[in-house]
Amino acid sequence: MIGWLASWWRRRSRTPIADTLWSKILLALPWLSQLESRELLELRVLAERFLRQKQILAAGGLQMNQGIQATIAVQACLPILYLGLDWYRGWYTVVVYPDDFVAPFEYTDEDGVVHSGERELSGEAWPDGPVVLSWHSSQADSGVQRAGNLVIHEFAHKLDLLNGDANGLPPLHAGMSRSNWVRAFSEAYDDFCRRVDHGEWTAFDEYAAEDPGEFFAVISEWFFTDPHAVRAHYPEVYQQLCAFYRPRREAHT
Repeated sequence: MIGWLASWWRRRSRTPIADTLWSKILLALPWLSQLESRELLELRVLAERFLRQKQILAAGGLQMNQGIQATIAVQACLPILYLGLDWYRGWYTVVVYPDDFVAPFEYTDEDGVVHSGERELSGEAWPDGPVVLSWHSSQADSGVQRAGNLVIHEFAHKLDLLNGDANGLPPLHAGMSRSNWVRAFSEAYDDFCRRVDHGEWTAFDEYAAEDPGEFFAVISEWFFTDPHAVRAHYPEVYQQLCAFYRPRREAHT
């Protein structure tokens, strides 16, 4: 009786992703083929739990459907596949626009003058608030990304924000060295910025040079979609990400 109740509760606590829809998602996100069958099953169950706990809402005239919701949930759950849904605690909503959206911004320059305005974005992660996404840019075949991934990018920001700021230093696990993390990422970020400043070719989106938080989010995208590139260009960062995201194997092989 107890076993039956436990099984019933597990089924009830998640929103199922239909087999046909799951097959379409696997085709749309070919880099998921790096996962083993057991890992894909765990990802599917985690995405179903995500759909039960979070709202994925339409904005800007987007016609929301289960396909959009499930596709975003699967991508969002990949960074926490080995961490758990509690890493997305404290917020409940994903807002999806059909395309890029306009958002207000404010910054203080070197002279202490505050500037404000609007800018066009494809994604945004708010501290203690929603994740906002462009559906067009969230699709693998949108043509606006290389191996990177907008959804993973914004949800990496959410992990980073658990420490208060999106500064490229998420809460590290027990046993991880903060100094080793900072050294690996600082050296890689400085190298990347130098390459961008000199107009050199870079393996990753130049937006990673914006600040250390964006560098962490961009490198996280590639860690899941093209880990070989991260390992080839910044092996120490790759090792730190392995320690943080905790993949079961270096798949990465």
